[in-house]
Amino acid sequence: MRAPNGTPHDELLVAYFSLEFGVDERLPIYSGGLGVLAGDHLKSASDLGVPLVAVGLFYREGYFGQEIAPDGQRERYATVSPDELGLAPTEVAVEVEIGAETVAAAVWRYDVGNVPLFLLDSDVAGNGAWARGLTARLYGGDRETRLGQELLLGVGGTRALAALGLAADVFHLNEGHAALASLERARALVDDHGLPFAEALERIRRSTVFTTHTPVPAGNEVFDGALAQRLLEPLVERLGVPWETVAELGRSRAGDRTFGLTPFALRTAERRNGVSRLHGEVARRMWAHLWPQARDGGVPIGHVTNGVHAPTWVSPELAHVLESCGVELAAATQTWERARDVDLDELGRVRRLRKEELLAAVRERAGVALDPDVLTIGFARRFATYKRADLVLSNRKELAALLGDDDRPIQILFAGKAHPDDRDGKRMLAEIVKLAGSAEAHGRVAFLAGYDLALARLLVQGVDLWLNVPRRGEEASGTSGMKAALNGTPSLSVLDGWWDEGYAPEAGWAIAGAGADDPVAQDAADAAELFRLLRDDVRDAYDDPARWLALGRAAIERAGTRFTSARMVAEYAERFYLPAHRDAAADDLTPPSRARR
Repeated sequence: MRAPNGTPHDELLVAYFSLEFGVDERLPIYSGGLGVLAGDHLKSASDLGVPLVAVGLFYREGYFGQEIAPDGQRERYATVSPDELGLAPTEVAVEVEIGAETVAAAVWRYDVGNVPLFLLDSDVAGNGAWARGLTARLYGGDRETRLGQELLLGVGGTRALAALGLAADVFHLNEGHAALASLERARALVDDHGLPFAEALERIRRSTVFTTHTPVPAGNEVFDGALAQRLLEPLVERLGVPWETVAELGRSRAGDRTFGLTPFALRTAERRNGVSRLHGEVARRMWAHLWPQARDGGVPIGHVTNGVHAPTWVSPELAHVLESCGVELAAATQTWERARDVDLDELGRVRRLRKEELLAAVRERAGVALDPDVLTIGFARRFATYKRADLVLSNRKELAALLGDDDRPIQILFAGKAHPDDRDGKRMLAEIVKLAGSAEAHGRVAFLAGYDLALARLLVQGVDLWLNVPRRGEEASGTSGMKAALNGTPSLSVLDGWWDEGYAPEAGWAIAGAGADDPVAQDAADAAELFRLLRDDVRDAYDDPARWLALGRAAIERAGTRFTSARMVAEYAERFYLPAHRDAAADDLTPPSRARR
């Protein structure tokens, strides 16, 4: 890859757009799984030599810092310095017309291995207060601010690549936030090549990859149609078509007066995927109405199951053990079956070391002294209602009995953030905090504030069991369980997302999560099965150290073979990037690389 000095038009270069990136805990431009997945994608692209550049936004106040009070979560924001974070300025600046305002943005560079990540920053001289605030906070502000951010990302990011001389020919849009990049690419073909909008859009479509990450309606950005028209109209006018032509692309159903970025992205990308096998099925059902002529199985949404970057998430001690057995952590080649040769005593030594480090952090952060000999369960998720952190609270008597058992107790560690505007999620988090401070917890429950990449590593490397209990069909993938498994931690999870294809009895436990007539009945059935498994099967296995370590070793092999980001990025390259590159070359659609407003 030739970057940033320019790329020849006949060479593959993938432009990967995301509203958030989790590449380092010191760079707070991520909120959770979507951003961490994007960061792992860049790391594996670097490892494998996939020619890729990334585009996002630089948030001066990042995502919120979390403090825990007796009544739950408090948010705090602090301004961060690009210099202190290791960002390098570029000489490039871009302008984006957002409604009646022209917003200027500087462009910073942050290298993730060999992959450059370019971050747009609107807090520059000459912008008004609203424009300067666009990149203040990740997922902050009102709906106008959010759409302004997404215009800056998609349109401004595309212009930044052109100004940098990077002739990307394949665009990978990570979630609908980046969908408006396709409008700017079409605008360039209309302006620079004189193509009609319909032809320009068809060419753009063939070189665009779109990954949808959520089956939950709140995760799919929808804007008031009048707001979308007001902010997008300057760009639409340059396409030479009426607003209604573009508006139709963003409507989920006929007669909608809203503009949805997910339907827009699905209609303007040739290659579309969910992030697990089950999520692909859910997405095809969810969006089937966009293809009314499609017959059974004909909805054109596939899947590429997510993966995680093993060198980032596997503890250094375990990495040494695995490498001594011939496992290549960063490679896409299949060497993970060699994990079956890991000596159980050696695995036990590493596991104990990491557990003791975690429990020391729990004492320091939460003031709770936990016993390293007790079965320790980790639950660390975004606090959204469908993830059901409160499922363990559905039977307080049973929970108290498990926590207070004199002979075979359990311990539970919770971590995670609720979105500042998610009242139900914050209420759920407050209930967990209340549990941790109650007598029924028997001093064996702790909530760890400030969930970030560093705390996530401590948890996935140190707990004995990973717990995940979403409502089935609502967790697109979930990658935290993959990280835990790579560290020899078995899972107890609903058969949703990755666990639906990753579960095996020798590597953990499963809750079916389906079969009841309504959500309330399903919650009750899942809770009953959760407590049964904890009470009997899980504790029985933990009482046999050799059996428990064998579960962990099988989890390592299974996760390493199927759920690394090296496998994921190689799959994207083979199935999507290279075919899209060939289509782009056939269309000769790459616009001239030159600075553009």
